[in-house]
Amino acid sequence: MRRFAAVLLGLCAMGASPADWRALDPDETLVIDTTKGRIVVEMRPDLAPQAVARIKRLAREGVYDGLQFHRVIEGFVDQTGNPDNRDGGTSAYPDLPPEFTARVKPIEIAAVRRASDGLEGFIGATPVAAEAASVADGRADGTFRAWGAYCAGVAGMGRQADEGSANSEIFFMRAPARRLDRAYTVWGTAVIGLDAIRAMAVGEPPAEPDRMLRVRVASDLAAAERPKVEVMDVRGPAFAAVVAAGRKAKGADFTVCDAQAPARIR
Repeated sequence: MRRFAAVLLGLCAMGASPADWRALDPDETLVIDTTKGRIVVEMRPDLAPQAVARIKRLAREGVYDGLQFHRVIEGFVDQTGNPDNRDGGTSAYPDLPPEFTARVKPIEIAAVRRASDGLEGFIGATPVAAEAASVADGRADGTFRAWGAYCAGVAGMGRQADEGSANSEIFFMRAPARRLDRAYTVWGTAVIGLDAIRAMAVGEPPAEPDRMLRVRVASDLAAAERPKVEVMDVRGPAFAAVVAAGRKAKGADFTVCDAQAPARIR
């Protein structure tokens, strides 16, 4: 199924015009060089401002450099970001409050699936779910609740049992796990590097853990060193074809996790 999905994405990307692509904002792009290759994450401060600010701070201080992927479960998740390379480690900073949901306006979501009680779609490259858009009509500010959908490639904040215990740990989804929705903070999506995420050595901990070698905010890199990544515009006709292909393949089982936004390196 993964190979079939990759072929569909590739065909849709080949038919896209220059107007179907958008460049990433270097201030909101995280570049992670790992022992299995590069991962490029589009961060979403509109969904999780405090988590994104923390990740940028730790990256700029070099805290993430060299840390292990200390818990890797096949078909589920890659965890890293603890300074002591095991669950429960934290940075020198206070724990963060949960950012499980955000208030957004309906126009901010490119919807791909609607139901009477809610919708699914994208904010940038990040898959989200939300209340029914009609809820916004009853609020003075015209917003409704949305939350990150834990599809493959989505990046989340790790925590302990306390919902307010996120600190420095981050994780990346190897496959969808929607049971995590509204239980762990989503802070972005890996637009490049899903193959690297799925190639990390498995184990709790792995016998020979992979590592984040260096983690940087793209805007901190010299222009010549920044990865030139473009993501397909989720509001354009080329992405509509991606959605249509996913819907045709999955039928009634189609969800936002079947419509990943393609990315390319220029």
